[in-house]
Amino acid sequence: MIQKGDKKVIRGWVMYDWANSAYNLVISSAIFPIFYEANTRAHYAESIGVTDLKSIDPNDVTVDFFGLNVSPSVLYSMVISFSFLLVSFFSPLLSGIADYTGDKKRFLQFFCYLGAFACTTLFFFDASRIELGMLSVLFASVGFWNSLVFYNSFLPEIADKSEHDRISARGFIMGYIGSMTCLVICLAMIMGIGKELTKYSFLLVGVWWLGFAQITYSVLPNNIHRRKPEKGYIWRGFRELKKVFKEFQQTNRLKKYLRAFFFFNTGVQTVMLMATIFASKAIKWPGDSGTTGLIIAILLIQILGAIGARIMSELAMKIGNIVTLLGAVIFWIGICACAYIIETPTEFYMLAAAVGLVMGGVQATARSTYSKFLPETTDTASYFSFYDATEKIGIVLGTAFFGAMEYFFENIRYSVFSVAAFFVIGIIFLVLVPKNEIELKPIKIDEL
Repeated sequence: MIQKGDKKVIRGWVMYDWANSAYNLVISSAIFPIFYEANTRAHYAESIGVTDLKSIDPNDVTVDFFGLNVSPSVLYSMVISFSFLLVSFFSPLLSGIADYTGDKKRFLQFFCYLGAFACTTLFFFDASRIELGMLSVLFASVGFWNSLVFYNSFLPEIADKSEHDRISARGFIMGYIGSMTCLVICLAMIMGIGKELTKYSFLLVGVWWLGFAQITYSVLPNNIHRRKPEKGYIWRGFRELKKVFKEFQQTNRLKKYLRAFFFFNTGVQTVMLMATIFASKAIKWPGDSGTTGLIIAILLIQILGAIGARIMSELAMKIGNIVTLLGAVIFWIGICACAYIIETPTEFYMLAAAVGLVMGGVQATARSTYSKFLPETTDTASYFSFYDATEKIGIVLGTAFFGAMEYFFENIRYSVFSVAAFFVIGIIFLVLVPKNEIELKPIKIDEL
């Protein structure tokens, strides 16, 4: 059993943020996207007999994916979107089984190991075998995002609700610091020794994720509630999920909050995923400074993200979670307005600083708010699967609208309007979240 408030358990729990955030920064945002673009461009140049890579227009580059010639960026975005759809579908089903059997920790470990191993296989990424390479990208994403369902679900069980804001923020702070530390090591290795060592960064991320996660596993017990599953636990797990869903439908505050979360978090996640692409197209980078400038901006966001998470957690405890989120989302709308007009690297760095201040804070406060609004339950994995599925479906929708706006208006700047619209709708629904929850009618699994 876990005793709430145990400092050793809490320290171990937040270390998983330190462990897995290396994937989110090095693989998702910083090094692998640049490596992927360079590798696919070099392969395309070789296929058409061109030796000067700078003479190739990035918009002309294609890869052969199962006989189809497709843009590398389109292929990459489609694979990532598909991974989110898989997570959205499987996480609720698996969480029901995890809650029924009590095996949340084992599910967390499985997806951690899947993602970490997939990261290490990116060492062998080669555009000439693009199909195998994209499998690694797919499984790394599925492993990362699915593991978070089971990781987040431990928060209500390791601490009282009064501590959720502080501990959630602490996890995000550890994630920012850990991922930034790993990125700096990777950059030092690449810049100090040579670009040919870039692929060793992917090995490091896998080992980093797997290694530091052991600290978490050493303190989190399996089967916290002493569940004794009977035969046919897969079917019973589905019934467990159905029970939780019926309970969720009875809620008022939690249901309305999740609706608001869908919209404002869609805006946040779209910014996180599309910022690099936006900056590469919308900002006038002098010479070949674009890549360096983006790395600097990413590091700036990490540093200020940790500070912002701490500030917003303190605000949430003083003025309330919903008011804090409302202020942050209004700030995000201002960021969108600025993104539409900026042109220079200096302006982009200032915008990145603003993004950093609210990015970590919004994510940490959103997670702790959901945790605090949960009813008294032992089915935390199932409840957090709804949170996770809402997030992933929002990501697919947000990135789709972002791309559609650029397609129709032929200018990526117009895409920020779609992001701003999600924030505006999120504000409307946040205002409608009631202060108190209604009394729920208990539902037994045998009644289903």
